[in-house]
Amino acid sequence: MPSDPKDWIAISQLPGIGPATLGKLFRGKWTPERLVAGHSENHLTCDTLPFPRLNRLQITQLQSYVMQRGDLWDSTNQFLEKLQRINVECLLSDSDAYPALLREAPDHPVILFVQGNMDAMHLPMVSIVGSRNASAAGLRHAYQFSRALSSAGFVVSSGLALGIDGAAHQAAVDLQLPTVAVMGTGSDRIYPVRHKKLAEKVLDTGGALVTELLPGSGPLAAHFPRRNRIISGLSTGVLVVEAALKSGSLITARMAMNQGREVFALPGSIDHPGSRGCHSLIREGAVLVESVEHMLEELSVMLGVLREVSQHAEPSDVQNNLSVNQNKILNAVDFSLTLLEEIVPRLGLIDNSLQSSLQSGLVELELLGWLESVGGGYRRIR
Repeated sequence: MPSDPKDWIAISQLPGIGPATLGKLFRGKWTPERLVAGHSENHLTCDTLPFPRLNRLQITQLQSYVMQRGDLWDSTNQFLEKLQRINVECLLSDSDAYPALLREAPDHPVILFVQGNMDAMHLPMVSIVGSRNASAAGLRHAYQFSRALSSAGFVVSSGLALGIDGAAHQAAVDLQLPTVAVMGTGSDRIYPVRHKKLAEKVLDTGGALVTELLPGSGPLAAHFPRRNRIISGLSTGVLVVEAALKSGSLITARMAMNQGREVFALPGSIDHPGSRGCHSLIREGAVLVESVEHMLEELSVMLGVLREVSQHAEPSDVQNNLSVNQNKILNAVDFSLTLLEEIVPRLGLIDNSLQSSLQSGLVELELLGWLESVGGGYRRIR
């Protein structure tokens, strides 16, 4: 018989009960009724019990809860009413709807609160994580990889943070494809606030907002490592785009390694602080990737299927899919800084219509990730 989410929401509110203790109690099927009954029979003083002893305050609160009265009973009902009001489902880890891959992680949460499309969590998933203070190149890479992976049939997950996380979610919603945002707050609190519209788009495009925290929980520092283990646990692989040596992204990546997930890292300039975390991961065994094809090859082996980029894959990933004019402009730009006055003569044989649209063509190639605007000119980046 499936467990009752109400009981575990109640137990999770007891003072001193963290995720690890809650997991031990859940695996032992120590419901409030069993805990109260055990206490009344003096079983809680036995040294052989496979769970931490509960103190008098905890037992007193549970006794009132079992009798359907008291603060714990009232607050639990208030949480359930709030969850129902904002259309949030509560999943316990013994539920068939709980993500199977996450359940395999030894530190998986007992409770998940899910708003949106729960089916999205059962599709092949890849996480993209990185710095909140990402460079322009990092944001572009996160967007491009997310767009290509989403087009190839993967659900991209991340943490809804500024920087790399936001770019990864944005790419998926721009394609009207699902993405999963794992939050370090309760379901009723979007953090950062400026991502409120992005969170709404995640729901509108068939994605989901996921957290293990009760409604009302704010963005405390301790919440984000807990969030990170869910991000990695949900995913077949984790891509780190940019990360400092001491960052939450590296914590996520190392959690992924401990959970048996594949970790991918984008290399970068040795002078850029945001590259040092990725380089450290590569030294530790992460897969160095320079294109989404590298990731798809590795993930296909892990998933036991031959997977190719979808026919709807992002055209910017294949130069042949650029227009004739875009290809001509691209070939006129070097991998080093190329000034506008150098580009124009190289296009001297093209017709007037292309000359008039040169500036818009350069902007298009920049948006597609082929060029980078630098110092009065452009530089080809792939």
